[in-house]
Amino acid sequence: MKRAWLVTNEFLNTQKYSELNMWLVKVAEKNNIDLLVKTNAELLVDLGSNHTIQNMIEVEKPEFVLFWDKDIRLASFLESLSMKVFNSSKAIEICDNKAMTHIALKQKNIKMPKTILAPMTYENIGFTNYDFVERMKKQLSYPIVVKECFGSFGQQVYLVHDDVELMRCIEKIGAKPFLFQEYIKSSFARDIRLNVVGDQVVATMYRYSDTGDFRANISNGGKMKPFKPTKQQVQLAVDCVKALGLDFAGVDLLFDVNEEPIVCEVNSNAHFKNIYDCTGVDVAEHILGYICNKLKLVNESV
Repeated sequence: MKRAWLVTNEFLNTQKYSELNMWLVKVAEKNNIDLLVKTNAELLVDLGSNHTIQNMIEVEKPEFVLFWDKDIRLASFLESLSMKVFNSSKAIEICDNKAMTHIALKQKNIKMPKTILAPMTYENIGFTNYDFVERMKKQLSYPIVVKECFGSFGQQVYLVHDDVELMRCIEKIGAKPFLFQEYIKSSFARDIRLNVVGDQVVATMYRYSDTGDFRANISNGGKMKPFKPTKQQVQLAVDCVKALGLDFAGVDLLFDVNEEPIVCEVNSNAHFKNIYDCTGVDVAEHILGYICNKLKLVNESV
């Protein structure tokens, strides 16, 4: 039996995360992989002496690392030790930052809402003038979507309808990086999540909300149902994964006025329980199978 590491976050230890971790471990067993769970605190990076991690590598001889966290510093360090990391540290870093995601997608001419990046400021200074807001308002009309660059599950995403709400939102965000985005009214409270592995869409679900919330995320009270994507939606999702250098991801698409797809965001380690409950497709099986196939790890009987 081959060995590999599943890197998780030491401090995300709720039942939801533990369930996903054990799910991946069990699926790995089916591929004759002993997937050892390692937390980012356990794999403490000591740049003065990296013998601790190197000794673990030499003893356990992991074939690869399934990096189910966003600690890109650790991921980058493991790569520096010639370990095969999925997804790569660079891809995770780009996906974790919505601004960097949209910059990368723009370079590949991938269709997305009009996006304007707020200028960076410092926590001890804040914004000393708001001229950039007035310039932004000449390009976008209310309502406007404001997104913090770091956030998950539809959190840190706001819909503002006027100057008062906008300024309150900016003050709430403070010095954290954020962006302004065109509101896609035609996709109010609905989107689709496509799970891509390699160059294949392996599962898709339609998400919608009847609570009045413009977001369709399940964690915000949204609902879900299986969905058969169009060729255009499939191609757009795969193009996103390639543009961002990912091996697997969850791609969220909106609907424009003509019902054509437009990219909302991309998640490098999208949770897969909801889409399994919705479609019966085990995305974890596809991910582990893809890695084993890419590394030519033969699935031999134990």
